[in-house]
Amino acid sequence: MASGWSSRTRLATRILGWAGLFALIAIAATAQTQKKSVTSTPAAKAATSDEVPVKAIGSKSAPITMEVFSDYQCPSCRLLYEQTLKPLINEYVATGKVYLIHRDFPLPMHKYSTDAARWVNAGARIGRYPEVEAALYDNQDAWSADGNIQKFVAAALSPADFKRAEKMVETCVADSTGIKPASLNLTPQAAHECSIDEAIAKDKALGMTVPINQTPTYRFYYKGQGYPPTPGYVSWPILKQFFDSLLNQ
Repeated sequence: MASGWSSRTRLATRILGWAGLFALIAIAATAQTQKKSVTSTPAAKAATSDEVPVKAIGSKSAPITMEVFSDYQCPSCRLLYEQTLKPLINEYVATGKVYLIHRDFPLPMHKYSTDAARWVNAGARIGRYPEVEAALYDNQDAWSADGNIQKFVAAALSPADFKRAEKMVETCVADSTGIKPASLNLTPQAAHECSIDEAIAKDKALGMTVPINQTPTYRFYYKGQGYPPTPGYVSWPILKQFFDSLLNQ
């Protein structure tokens, strides 16, 4: 056990950094000593309420909920998705151990992050959230260069599903950069009917209460107990160890 922990510690400090590693260790220690403590804050209720988030994967009755605030144009968010969330989904979400919730927190310095969030929300509303999210993260460098997000969404969806998603996005106004795809010819009425933007704003408002200072930031709930938010990238071996410490209580 000691040698295994030592090797994982060295791995974590190289990838996550001392601050992030100690944060998860502290959370794990809290899990062992506060088994009967139940969080009743508004933020905790938002993550564990009867309202099912559209951008969520897994069973809501899973013992662990992981809520991730991220920006689709954020390189660290992509790293978390590619190296940590993918194995998490395959190994712990698919087996009913973890319920994974995505929250949109587009950052103003990222030119196309709001547009990316719109496409993911549209995909989620037609039941294709995992496909669109994977397409955006897998091709982040390409669409971040020119804003051609729809190219990769179209490749990930059937023609019929893409048209449904495109129709939703077309009702949204241009993002804060003022750039609007030339193919979209919006009427003044359509420019004010973007319910997707309302959903993004709701996620961001929730993030401000955490508060979120960087992306990605994630927080956990175990059987009704909430734990402090943790920012930055974390490797799958370290996160898995933390989850196992909760599940083995």
